[in-house]
Parts: sequence; C-alpha cells; structure tokens
Amino acid sequence: MIKYKNISLADRVFDDLEKKILNGTYPRGMLLSESKLCEELDVSRTPIREAIRRLIDEDLVEEQSNGLLVLGMTDDDMKDIYEIKKRVESVAVGRAALVVTDEQLKALRDILDQAEYYAMKGDHEKVRDFDTQFHDTIYDCCGSRVYRNVLKTIHHKVMRYRKASLSSHKSRITESVAEHRAIYNALAAHDQKQAEQAMKTHAEHALASVLEAQENVAAEDNAGASSSSEN
Repeated sequence: MIKYKNISLADRVFDDLEKKILNGTYPRGMLLSESKLCEELDVSRTPIREAIRRLIDEDLVEEQSNGLLVLGMTDDDMKDIYEIKKRVESVAVGRAALVVTDEQLKALRDILDQAEYYAMKGDHEKVRDFDTQFHDTIYDCCGSRVYRNVLKTIHHKVMRYRKASLSSHKSRITESVAEHRAIYNALAAHDQKQAEQAMKTHAEHALASVLEAQENVAAEDNAGASSSSEN
C-alpha cells in the first residue's frame, strides 16, 4: 500500500498516476479502469476519480466506453515542449546568473559532481534524476515563481524522452553532464549571456538526441499497447 502524507490523497494519487503515464509504465494506447487502479493503489474510488479528472484536463487520458485510454505524450507534444524549453529556459538561466547565491551554486555543484560520478558508471536512471534536480534548482534560482512552475511542469513531462535520449546514445550521458557543467560555469561567473547561450546549446542537443530516440519510445509504446490488447 502506498503511504500518503502531507498533501491530499487525491494529489498523491494524481502524482503517482501521472508519473506512470509519463515514464511509460502505462504506455500510450493502454486502457485503464477505475477498479484496477483502486486495487493497485489500495485507495477508494473517490481519490481515483478526482485524479482521473485532472489527468483528463492534462490531456494525458481520455474517457471511453470501455475504460480510460492513455494518451500520454505524442511526438508533436514533445517537439513543442522542447521548443518552449529552449526559449524559456534560456531566459530563466539568464535571470538566475544575475541573482544566484553562493549557497545555490554549491547545491548545483554538488548535483553536478554526483551526476558526473554516475555518468562514469553508465547509470542513466541516476543521471536523469540529477538532470531533473539540476534544472529544478536553476528554476528556483531565477527568482520567478511563474518561470519555476511552468518550467518544472514542462521538464517533468518529458522525463521518458529524456531517459530514452540518455540511454540510446553512449556518448550523450557524458555530453549532457558536460553541458550542465558549462551552464554552471556561466552561472558561477554571473555571465548572463554565456549562461543563456549554454542553455540554448544544451536544449538544442537534447532535442536532437531525443528525436533520434523517438523510434525506441514509439516501439515501446506499440509493444505495450499490443500486450494490453492481448490481455
């Protein structure tokens, strides 16, 4: 049974279901049912229904006569999100370069050091997790609640594509960490223009890598949908 604390049960159920949709545990094309979700999460129908309404609002699932169809993220969704990331993240990191504190720089450096360690070990999951922490910390540093909330939501929604990108190319895992190091160096120097350019370069390389990894993600989705229909 999942333990839910601090925030509402419906919020925790939503977070759990959203994560499973975005990371591919529930692949695009899969059919879900309220009863099975209640059994899986060991909760009543009320929080499940509240979470489902939010997932529908997010266009992650669609109600059908025979259950809930998982929509997940389409390729076009992903391309649009990366275009937004490239433009908005560069502004956020530029703002962060002007106001970042020594304490925040230390937090970023610690994240980078751990990411580099796991990159050398080839641990894509850990590197992706530290990638999330690195970007989230920058969003916190930029001093804008609006930028932070928008960018955290966007970055979270492409987690599966980020994982596929890091794992599909042997060199990408080390390249990504090196690009983070360049962003950090610009932030530490409080160089706004260099920070913006480093982030743009990182976003462009990430998108190129993700586009190459798309076929792997699509193949996994098709396999998951076929397995679901067979069951």
